[in-house]
Amino acid sequence: MAAVGQLARVLLRSAVTQSRRQFSAAAAEHGEHSAKTWKILSFVVALPGVAVCMLNTFLKEQSHSHEQPEFVPYSHLRIRSKRFPWGDGTRTLFHNPHVNPLPDGYEGHDE
Repeated sequence: MAAVGQLARVLLRSAVTQSRRQFSAAAAEHGEHSAKTWKILSFVVALPGVAVCMLNTFLKEQSHSHEQPEFVPYSHLRIRSKRFPWGDGTRTLFHNPHVNPLPDGYEGHDE
């Protein structure tokens, strides 16, 4: 009886080992297939999509007006409760004189 149990364990172990090998081989094939699929999708879908977005941005920028908007001194915007610790204290860290007005108006414009 013990011999039958031992034989059953050996057969079961070899069957489990064999099925694990088959599953790992199938997983490796599936991984190669997935990688190939994603590579094709990258070249066929993603790169043309990025190119179309770049073209759209370029064409929209060409038709865009580059004039400064009119300055309106709203009391709730550009409040300075204390000076900035850099420069003269009135400009933000990423200040752009063409786009960002100071509390009293755009730089270099006499109105």
